Amino acid sequence: MLKIYNSLAREKQNFVPITPGSVRMYVCGMTVYDYCHLGHARVLVVFDMVQRWLRASGLQVNYVRNITDIDDKIIKRAFDNKESIGELTERFIRCMDEDAAALGVEKPDHEPRATAYIPQMLELIRRLEANGLAYQTAAGDMNFSVRKFPGYGKLSGKSVDDLRAGERVDVDGTKDDPLDFVLWKHAKPGEPFWPSPWGNGRPGWHIECSAMGSDLLGKHFDIHGGGQDLQFPHHENEIAQSEGAHRCRFVNYWMHNGFVRVDDEKMSKSLGNFFTIREILKKYDPEVLRFFILRAHYRSPLNYSEGHLDDARQALSRLYTALKAVPAEVAPIDWNQSPALRFRQAMDDDFNTPEACAVLFELAGEVNRNQSPVLAGQLRALAGLLGLLTRDPQVFLQATPRNEGEISAADIEALIGQRVAAKQRKDYAAADRIRNELATAGVILEDGAKGTGWRRA
Repeated sequence: MLKIYNSLAREKQNFVPITPGSVRMYVCGMTVYDYCHLGHARVLVVFDMVQRWLRASGLQVNYVRNITDIDDKIIKRAFDNKESIGELTERFIRCMDEDAAALGVEKPDHEPRATAYIPQMLELIRRLEANGLAYQTAAGDMNFSVRKFPGYGKLSGKSVDDLRAGERVDVDGTKDDPLDFVLWKHAKPGEPFWPSPWGNGRPGWHIECSAMGSDLLGKHFDIHGGGQDLQFPHHENEIAQSEGAHRCRFVNYWMHNGFVRVDDEKMSKSLGNFFTIREILKKYDPEVLRFFILRAHYRSPLNYSEGHLDDARQALSRLYTALKAVPAEVAPIDWNQSPALRFRQAMDDDFNTPEACAVLFELAGEVNRNQSPVLAGQLRALAGLLGLLTRDPQVFLQATPRNEGEISAADIEALIGQRVAAKQRKDYAAADRIRNELATAGVILEDGAKGTGWRRA
């Protein structure tokens, strides 16, 4: 049975869907004012892996990943760029889609944009006001009254009395309590706004996900996911809003992927170790980055370095090399066979992708030893459930280099031609010299009955 670590319960729990045979899952997506970074890549890949495994387990999945297309950062960036908010957000949504596609991330079933759900947000705020949990400040904002919601803090484990003003909240003298958070912001001059019963304004950040989630998945659904940094206050506030408005449980299982670190330091622009997906993909194949992310358990910290990416590239090459040597026989996965059974056990244990990848390497070893097309087919099929090994092995192993200074495929083929000519005239010293030159450049030659093949080391 699938077990999921539930951040709310702080333990692994058997996964029991609300509706047998189906799963409703919501994941907090991107705020589209800049290129996606490595932390976004982890969210995209991790929950893509989750939805893939849920479907592979025979469940019908309704997967929602939202887009925040209005907030303070978006407004400021559009103003600084002297462009409209729509132009800015459309451009970065296209960039996000390109990055996600490169990483093999499948599109969610729904990708709602916040600006399309203003009526639902207003209705949610109206309910909160009617339930005595929302009030309007002298400044015109609609705020949530944290102390009037008894369960506040149950996700993060924080006590309301221990929380101090200023911890990821703005200090506002018009609030009833410094911990109260904004549901609806009154319009400032020059900012975009929508009409509401409380005056012209725009939504606060937290209300967006509560409105979109409940509209697309219902007041009570199975899984809510996102990065660990969202656990407090964003997800805590989502629970308060949603349960305060609808007076029922909001989500059964909360999932949070771990933080990303760079060379054992927190990734941040101020430290100069901040990487966008596009920057990384200039140097590394997208599948290498996906494999690097999945080789770590989703809840553990992910430590990024070029050395770790190089190691991931070499490891993924070993899997592709096994498939290159033995053509895979296409067949359904036999879940009763030991490798498949162990793969399933790993994935059912809170999506233990490191252990699942270990099974893939064991299978690759068996393929190399036995030259079995059946085992090669099983290797490709199991890896495919993680979005890996989906390409032609030769294409991956001979992929155009992304590192500056790496030898091109055309130059490799030319040197192989020169080596063949040298061997034909029995100049074996020249042939060996070319082989060594290619080996130094990270290219391995593979002589066979059909001629000389090659792959990158």
